Amino acid sequence: MNPGLTLLEIARRLGGEVAGDSQLVVRGMATLEEAGPGDLAFLANKRYRRQLADTRASAVILSPDDRALTTLPCVVVTNPYAGYARVVAMFHPPRKARAGVHPSAVIDPSATVAASAEVGPLAHIAAGAAVGEGAIIGAGSVVGEGARIGDETQLVSRVTVYEACVIGARCIVHAGAVIGADGFGMAPEGGRWVKIPQVGRVVVGDDVEIGANTAIDRGALGDTVIGEGVKIDNLVQVAHNARIGAHTVIAGCTAVAGSAVIGRHCMIGGASRILGHITLADGVTVTGCSFVTRSIREAGVYSSGVPAQPHRRWMRTLASLRRLDGAAGTTDLPGEDDGTAGH
Repeated sequence: MNPGLTLLEIARRLGGEVAGDSQLVVRGMATLEEAGPGDLAFLANKRYRRQLADTRASAVILSPDDRALTTLPCVVVTNPYAGYARVVAMFHPPRKARAGVHPSAVIDPSATVAASAEVGPLAHIAAGAAVGEGAIIGAGSVVGEGARIGDETQLVSRVTVYEACVIGARCIVHAGAVIGADGFGMAPEGGRWVKIPQVGRVVVGDDVEIGANTAIDRGALGDTVIGEGVKIDNLVQVAHNARIGAHTVIAGCTAVAGSAVIGRHCMIGGASRILGHITLADGVTVTGCSFVTRSIREAGVYSSGVPAQPHRRWMRTLASLRRLDGAAGTTDLPGEDDGTAGH
């Protein structure tokens, strides 16, 4: 059985403090609404304060501003949402590699696989590839020729890492992701298309997470680069020679076109489109379903998606837009340019 954790131990590991019984033992995390005895709940959004009075949780993680709202024992931290994430990890730590190679896996004799790594069923490690200490190569995954997988990185299952690509340490690459497929490079000639060989790599930094069925294309000449700590959701397309700065997050179904440069600590909302050969500064937030066609040179929040509305109202809105004086797009927003110079 789960022996649980005391509130004092949790508070010490979170850098917080306990209000109430510090020796109270909790054995799991739950929402305020669903928690029962033995659970630790959390309050991170003021919209859920009303649920605090009715929760059946044994204790709550909350902020200093909310500690007076309940008589339950509390773990008080400045960022309850991050505290919740860390406590869940305490109760559900990531799986460690079970050292060894499944009999159905195929490893080229010239590949290097650390003794502490795990290679699952039907996985393939190609010639010259390297798999680091404590790494997990999940079932059906492929590590291409000369590719490198860092220490404690996990390829969950059916992940394909093409030749020469590099995945850093402590990364998670979810099922079906493809790292290093050819970028979409074609040159027109005489009414036909000539394929441009894609001879760069994908280089992924440490502590990156890449979602299921996401595709990150190799560079045409140089590398496609994913900085340390980047978190990429499911079904994202990152095209050749794009560069994504450290600790940026990209939500699902986003497409980043070739040679786009996204800065550090950016947040890209789901289903957004980032045009190629443009730059987003550090600290830019792009809200969901936006289409970014110009470089953004200043941190801030940028939007272009139009929220859904009843069809007849949308048709009236569209008619009003068509009647507006002046050509659309002639006035740049502060911090923007068209991103076309030199391309």
